Amino acid sequence: MIHPNTEVRFVNPTMGYGVFATADIPLGTIVYVKDRLEIEMTEAAYSRLDDHHKDLVSKYSYTDENGIRILSWDHAKYVNHRCDCNTISTGYGFEIAIRNIWKGEEISDDYGLFNLEEEIPVACNCVCCRKTLRPDDFERCHHDWDEKIIPALAKLTDVHQPLMKYMDDVTRKQIRAYLCGEEPYTSVLALQYRKGHPSPEKTPDSMRLQP
Repeated sequence: MIHPNTEVRFVNPTMGYGVFATADIPLGTIVYVKDRLEIEMTEAAYSRLDDHHKDLVSKYSYTDENGIRILSWDHAKYVNHRCDCNTISTGYGFEIAIRNIWKGEEISDDYGLFNLEEEIPVACNCVCCRKTLRPDDFERCHHDWDEKIIPALAKLTDVHQPLMKYMDDVTRKQIRAYLCGEEPYTSVLALQYRKGHPSPEKTPDSMRLQP
């Protein structure tokens, strides 16, 4: 689920649609959280789709640390990539604003955290544009990503969090333990999918499409 103070707008013929802030979203705000309505698709279920639906799922989903494709039910799926993104996925599974996002500004994140299977050319037109997103972006970029996330997490309790109530209990406990100094920081490397690792059991909170 994406932050309620957002809406979909047409960007241009090349980019298509994007997600924009309808009010200021402060640094440290949780902008996306995986909720109970997200569709989870196993690789076996994905492989049975026809080419048209495979293209749609590939375009609008991301792959989590267990190799499961996550397809958002709301307009979170329209968030575009920028190498100088204003939100980013954390090792705790939610996305957080890593700087103040002003009303009317486009929401963006870094697709390099989505367990890419192939290289994707990008043209952000930003100073730090990587030009190409690669499957090994985790190894190349995780230090930079973590350095952006840690200061944002420090602001987590200072700002209004409308999505916190949709976060699962385990994640809430993990982030609370980190903020209280009881547990170490969880790096974005926790999001990296490593083939051969078992996926979790199906839970009633998900709508996973099984083989």
